[in-house]
Amino acid sequence: MRPDQSVQALGPGSAHWRRLIPVAFVTYSLAYVDRANYGIGSAAGLAHDLGIAGKQDALLGALFSLGYFLCQIPAAWYAEAHSARRLMFWGLIAWGLLAALTGVITDIHWLYLDRLLLGVAESAVLPGMLIFLSHWFTRAERSRANSFLILGSPVTVLWMSIVSGYLAHAIGWRGMFIAEGVPTVIWAFAWWWLVRDTPAEAAWLPPRERDRIATALAREQQGLRRVKNYAAAFRTPMVIVLAIQYFCWGAGISGFIIWLPSMLKAGRAIGIVEIGWLSAAPYLLATVLMVLVSYWSDRSGRRRAFVWPFLIVGAAAFLGAYWLGRAAFWPGFMLLVVAGGAMYAPFGPFFAWFSETLPRNVAGGAIALINSCGALGGFIGAYAVGFINAATGGPSVSFLVMAVTLLISGVLTLTAREQVDHGRPESLRH
Repeated sequence: MRPDQSVQALGPGSAHWRRLIPVAFVTYSLAYVDRANYGIGSAAGLAHDLGIAGKQDALLGALFSLGYFLCQIPAAWYAEAHSARRLMFWGLIAWGLLAALTGVITDIHWLYLDRLLLGVAESAVLPGMLIFLSHWFTRAERSRANSFLILGSPVTVLWMSIVSGYLAHAIGWRGMFIAEGVPTVIWAFAWWWLVRDTPAEAAWLPPRERDRIATALAREQQGLRRVKNYAAAFRTPMVIVLAIQYFCWGAGISGFIIWLPSMLKAGRAIGIVEIGWLSAAPYLLATVLMVLVSYWSDRSGRRRAFVWPFLIVGAAAFLGAYWLGRAAFWPGFMLLVVAGGAMYAPFGPFFAWFSETLPRNVAGGAIALINSCGALGGFIGAYAVGFINAATGGPSVSFLVMAVTLLISGVLTLTAREQVDHGRPESLRH
């Protein structure tokens, strides 16, 4: 069998695609329900009922990212050394319970703790899931597999923004948090039943396909330069540059996700249901772009070229929204839609980059370090945007801040090393 035939056999029609990608998508989707509905809850009365002032609201919006930052590397180490399946099972239960608890808390100090612990619980999800997928999907599939995983973010925020608006209207913000937290706990048991850590453990996978996946993944590892340990990997120029890059990217995207509903409310006198519908629009564009960009990246064998242009476009859109200010709500809103779509579009190629440049023993740790820097950027970005909005009485200045962070992120991407795969199978090149 020629190498390209082996890779062709591992396309989206294969058994592992049909079983694992829907499960990964749902798992990541549930994580985003429980982190992104805070903005809807805040706008729907949480801040008013608990007596939360603007700067306290900014801190609450950002504490999740701080907790998310703290446990990235330990989560990656456990997923690679022990079991991503077990890590995600307990993570699902923990963050589902903590998310539901948001709906029963009556004191702001307990809410501070809950938001921080929710971030800690969800810190497992991205490194754990990316490591899990890297044990199942080859280089020729990886950008698309990652994108279908991370599509759980924009797709979920899309429908969650609409459904949460209706739920908050119908049963209040407390009922909304409880109704959207409990399904995650239930899904933990479905996850445990449906997945296995490696193809060798999957009785449902045809033996021939199991052997093809194992052979293709082993061949990829043979072509990578050995890196001794996490410390050595963390000192490589590529990891350092992309950690700073993702810090800036995270600052822009987190401020956008958490505070978009409040920014829309500040710009126009509209109800919570209308805010939910408008908040969904950027994520609809993001969903389409993520699928297209990951396909083009896998087809070309390139990653960097499908990351930096979109970050620059996002920066330009935020800059345009800043210039327009409050004077033109609908043109400014359309620019926010473009910014949101552009920020999400490159995630698939970006996270495929590391597992194709670093060997398996350190790739998960590098992903975790870079993602933790993104989480730290998210904490600072979410807090800064909330603080600036409260201090200035509107979102215009925060648009400028997000434009600068995305511009820096796009420029830094151009300086990072890339290993280009010129041996892309014919089925993906044409």
